[in-house]
Amino acid sequence: MRILKWACGFDREPLKHPFGFKGNALTELWQIAVQLTDEQGRTGLGTGLQSVLWSDAGVFTRYHESGGNAFMLSLTHCALTQAEGLEWETPIDLQQQLLPKLIAYVDAMFPETPVRHTFILNALVPVDHAAWQLYAQAKGTEAFAEMVPACYRSGLTEQHSRLAAVPLITYGTALEDVRALAEEGCSLFKIKIGSDPDGDGNLDRMLEWDCQRIAELHAVLQVYRSEDTQNGRIVYYLDANGRYDTLDRVQQLLDAAEKAGALEQIALLEEPFSEESEIDVSTLPCCVVADESAHSVEDAKRRFAQGYKALALKPVAKTLSASLQMLEFAAESGMQCFCADLTVPPYLLEWNRNVAARLQALPSMKIGILESNGAQNYRNWEQLVAAHPYPSAAWITPKRSVFTLTDSFYNNSGGVFARPEYYQTIARSQPAKT
Repeated sequence: MRILKWACGFDREPLKHPFGFKGNALTELWQIAVQLTDEQGRTGLGTGLQSVLWSDAGVFTRYHESGGNAFMLSLTHCALTQAEGLEWETPIDLQQQLLPKLIAYVDAMFPETPVRHTFILNALVPVDHAAWQLYAQAKGTEAFAEMVPACYRSGLTEQHSRLAAVPLITYGTALEDVRALAEEGCSLFKIKIGSDPDGDGNLDRMLEWDCQRIAELHAVLQVYRSEDTQNGRIVYYLDANGRYDTLDRVQQLLDAAEKAGALEQIALLEEPFSEESEIDVSTLPCCVVADESAHSVEDAKRRFAQGYKALALKPVAKTLSASLQMLEFAAESGMQCFCADLTVPPYLLEWNRNVAARLQALPSMKIGILESNGAQNYRNWEQLVAAHPYPSAAWITPKRSVFTLTDSFYNNSGGVFARPEYYQTIARSQPAKT
């Protein structure tokens, strides 16, 4: 296949309130839409969501919110320009050709402060999804499971009818809101830790704040029960976003959680250390997860050797192509996998949902899971729901904090092969390039 023409546009989506993590906060997120046209005249539409703070906090700090978003968008444009005329068989082939070019591009721009590869993958998401649409058309299918090349299907063996909706508890989420989510039936809570309460980078104060936060959240949640977890109680997924520096400090956090009675409810501890860390985590008394530090099979292998037991897959943030390759390694090695959100709109979420629907359930859960926190954070969430090709479908809005996956979901692949006019309009907001 060859791409002959492309179009790319963006839309800025405001958030309800500052979204705090990694010691900083977002106020808006940029949606990107890409349309690719191949030599047969077929078109593929891909969307992406830029999260500069998540993918490279250093870029966010240097260029602030709008500057970081503009830089990521320029990288998407660079990828599209580089993709013109390339020969490829699968989107994975295309990505393997593009990545070295983009890495060289950003390394030349920032030789002293390299840009993280997760930032590059985040910029590639709309290009990748558009390529998968083209690939599915070339194969003559609109079935997600049939589209995935056979060599990458070993980790996609399930067909869940229910997925637990995982909400996100940020630094500023009020305890009243946490209690309301528990009343609605949430069984697994994702909790951001690693706060910088005084804005001075003091890690002792961070640890103190995190210990207190876990204790107060557990005090609220410990009274609730769930039929969807193995132990019948609400379980926790702690996301540190690489904010911790030593194994001892993490152990102090977990000791404090044990003292509060929360340790046995911690199902997952994600990214306690930076991407460059060589710390072995096998002695920690919980399942440690790699997310931002795992953007290739080589990264997944390195983390596995360091005692990490799970991978957070993010087709919406690290591309479906990279996610499928890492999932294949996870299936071979026995690492657990689940899909984590990037605060994405409903249409983009379907790439995660299609993967989550087919992953084995976590050991702590009786059903699959899907993190989705867009409804908590987007000011215009209802408008974004309306842009979905199946806005009224049973699987779109959770009931009692569970997404129900009907036959219609599997028959329509959640809508990932549709080309909603809302997103086509965004893509066409800039002149097409040939």
